[in-house]
Amino acid sequence: MTSTDMRYSILLVLLLTLLGCKPDKNEDPKPDTDLISGNYAPEAYTISIPKWMPPLPATPANELTKGGVALGRMLFYDPILSRDSTQACATCHQQALGFTDGLANSKGIRGQNGSRSSMPLVNLAYNTRGFFWDGRSVDLENQALLPIEDHLEMDDTWDNVERKLRRHKDYPTRFREAFGISRKTELTRDLVVKAISQFERTLISAQSRYDRIVWAKDDFPSDEEQRGLELFFIEYAGNQAHPGCSHCHFNPLFTDNNFHNNGLDAVPNLSAFKDLGRGKITSLLSDNGKFRTPSLRNVALSAPYMHDGRFKNLEEVLDNYSRGGHGVANEDPNIVPFPLTAQDKSDLIAFLKMLTDTSFVNNSAFSNPFKR
Repeated sequence: MTSTDMRYSILLVLLLTLLGCKPDKNEDPKPDTDLISGNYAPEAYTISIPKWMPPLPATPANELTKGGVALGRMLFYDPILSRDSTQACATCHQQALGFTDGLANSKGIRGQNGSRSSMPLVNLAYNTRGFFWDGRSVDLENQALLPIEDHLEMDDTWDNVERKLRRHKDYPTRFREAFGISRKTELTRDLVVKAISQFERTLISAQSRYDRIVWAKDDFPSDEEQRGLELFFIEYAGNQAHPGCSHCHFNPLFTDNNFHNNGLDAVPNLSAFKDLGRGKITSLLSDNGKFRTPSLRNVALSAPYMHDGRFKNLEEVLDNYSRGGHGVANEDPNIVPFPLTAQDKSDLIAFLKMLTDTSFVNNSAFSNPFKR
């Protein structure tokens, strides 16, 4: 080997050595860059609710702070949580639509359809019976874990999401301000879902026209609204046919946060439902075909309806209920046929529109923080 060849060989070895020392983009921060600067001085976040709403259940394992709620709001709207950074929680939960997406079946990052409609996010802090249409998540923190790794939704891995957030120029400091961590490697999925859950618990809707009329006493219903209200809340009396809406959608949350077979499908037996719903989670035959009762607050904004978005509008929903169920063994006993004139239907829809809370869907505290 000539001296020139030797020099080239040495240079090549040095170059390969330098390339080999280049940090892996997927690695966590090195110890000398792991520390997070900034203060940790948490301030409690108080949710203001009107007197006609029940007290909020306590969440001692995840108390709300101003820093935590602000961080959760950012994460809720940031597509960084998805594999290709194109989809955020807010993609399927849009404020103007009552935090739904207007689709019968929500779409994932590759445009593929899921099997169910996105549920509206409203008054979630009151729900202690599980989340999703089938109740498979016991609390909001657990619920927020699942869409990240769902191939039909955000299709990432939590390991990768943690790395992206640790390398981000702002998020480590935000997590220190919210949770007091001192190192980037302490930024974990558990803190991510705690922050998102804090923000989601602030999504309280209680200032609709109905609230102003019935509870605050500062307005009066129209004749149509009053007739619809009376139809909605009528209780069974003797042989009187009735809608029975308020058995599952009662004041003031307009949901019982429970699971029912509301008579949608004619099946030969309880094993024949296309979507087993609650039964898939509990493995109880009697729970097959049962789904969570959604709140009717802001219902006029959240079409299409039912767990699979089969009904395009409220007229179709009312027509379905007026026909009654199909006699399936576990149908809710309140699913019975009742007469519904064109006037009745118009009145009921006028009442349901009273539940629209314009202050909720226009509240800047719930809006996208990245849009100024």
